[in-house]
Amino acid sequence: MSIQWFPGHMNAASREARKTTQAIDVIIEVVDARIPEASSNPLIKDLQKQSKRPCLKVLNKADLADPVATKAWLNFFNSQLNLKTIALSGNRRNQVVKVTDLCQVLAPHRNSQAKPLRMLILGIPNVGKSTLLNSILQRRISRVGNEPAVTKEQQRYTLNNRMVLIDSPGLMWPKIKNPNVGYLLAAIHAIGANAVIDEEVAEFLVETLLVRYPELLASRYDLKVERITGMSVLESIALKRACRRKKKGSEFDMEKAARILLTEFRNGKLGRMSLEIPIERPA
Repeated sequence: MSIQWFPGHMNAASREARKTTQAIDVIIEVVDARIPEASSNPLIKDLQKQSKRPCLKVLNKADLADPVATKAWLNFFNSQLNLKTIALSGNRRNQVVKVTDLCQVLAPHRNSQAKPLRMLILGIPNVGKSTLLNSILQRRISRVGNEPAVTKEQQRYTLNNRMVLIDSPGLMWPKIKNPNVGYLLAAIHAIGANAVIDEEVAEFLVETLLVRYPELLASRYDLKVERITGMSVLESIALKRACRRKKKGSEFDMEKAARILLTEFRNGKLGRMSLEIPIERPA
């Protein structure tokens, strides 16, 4: 199945973002540290190129990602022109304070009341933009939710008399060309639930994790590493979490087991895991 998801409001939001980039100084792109490339919207790359604005790429939810993979991504992105990259957890104020500091480095000429530093936050849905924004502002302004596409329109905030921050709705792109990218996005819950089949996403996720982190999976679900398979993981979840169909008491409810696996991955209960590294960047 090819996963596609582009809610109607995102067309208008994309047009507004394109217009706004002409009147700001730094683009802050928020991505998920577990899939930094797959969760990077090609539109944002185009906006940066066309506007010639510097970009700060924030690898958010770094506390959930494999630190070795995150270090590789930091090295990869920081080697690129007109781009700085930081890995952090958006709910940790001591880390988030670095965001505006780095933006100031990227635009040192904007640092006064007459010429305030203007920053635009962009990113796909559910990568933690709202949590990051609330931490930067040190107050709950933006609504946070577990479902993607919570923010629907741009919001402008004044941090102080030298800094302005503009928050944009989560933006997807109209067509996901690489099927694997669609599954990666679904795995981190960046795709609306109405556009995915949980069992298929869970099967993709477990096969990916078996290649990278078989020991962590075996430990979490009490399986032997040498015998672990994608199906054995889901069956183990179904057996130990009482996932059975009500009308067919002896039959496993694999959809429920799939949702448990996805939730535990998203919440970090499986351990710190990354689903891609720089040499495997999707097209």
